[in-house]
Amino acid sequence: MLSKSQIKLITSLKQKKYRQQHGLFVVEGIKTISELLQSNLELHKLYTTETFNIDAKDEAIISESDLKRISFLTTPNKALAVFKTPESKPIDDSGLIVALDAVRDPGNLGTIIRLCDWFGVKDLVCSKETVDCFNPKVIQATMGSITRVNISYLDLASFLKTINLPVYGAFMEGENIYKKEELLKKGILVMGNEANGVSKEVEDLISEKVSIPRFGELQATESLNVATATAILLSEFRR
Repeated sequence: MLSKSQIKLITSLKQKKYRQQHGLFVVEGIKTISELLQSNLELHKLYTTETFNIDAKDEAIISESDLKRISFLTTPNKALAVFKTPESKPIDDSGLIVALDAVRDPGNLGTIIRLCDWFGVKDLVCSKETVDCFNPKVIQATMGSITRVNISYLDLASFLKTINLPVYGAFMEGENIYKKEELLKKGILVMGNEANGVSKEVEDLISEKVSIPRFGELQATESLNVATATAILLSEFRR
C-alpha cells in the first residue's frame, strides 16, 4: 500500500522544479528500468507488481491499481522506479560533441540522446532553454541511452566562445553535407530549435554551416524533424 506522501512525491516529479528540488526522476517500464539498474545511477526506490530480486529495502511490491495511481503512462508497464539525478561530468572535447539550441520536444531530445549513444558521441551539450533530459517522456524515448551519454546544461553561446573547436551548424542554406570534402572527427555539431532553428546569438559563433539537400521534385517539404536531421548529419560525420 502506497502512502499519501509517497504518491505526492512521485507524482510531483512530473514537473521539472520538483525533480530539481528533490534530485530525483522517474523511469517506467521493465526494459528501461532493468538497463538503468545495471548502470552507475543510484536507485531511490522501485515500485513494481512483480519482484526484480534486488535489495528488499529498495523495492516495494504494489498492486496494479497503486501503479496506475503513480504512473505517468496511460497504460502502466508493471514497474516504476525513482532514481537519483546524477551530476554531469566535465565535457570531453577530444571528439565530436552535439549541441542543442532550445530543442523543446521531449521525444526529439530522447531520440537525439539515443543517436549520440549509437554514433559514439559521449557529450551532449544543451542550452538552458532545451527541455529537461529527466522529463519522463525524454527518459522513455532514450530507451536507456541516457546512462551512456554525458548531458550538460549551460549557456550555449558562452560555451562556444570559450571552446577551441570547429563549430558546425545545421542550416537550410548551409553547404551540402554530401559535397563536403572533409568533416572533422573533432568538433561541435549544433542543432537548432524545431520552429526557429539556430538562434542569432549562436549562429554568429558557427564556423561552418551545413545542410541536408532535398531531392523531391517539388521541393515542397519545409524542413526535416530535428532528430531525423541529427541522425543524417551524425551518419555523415562518422562515415
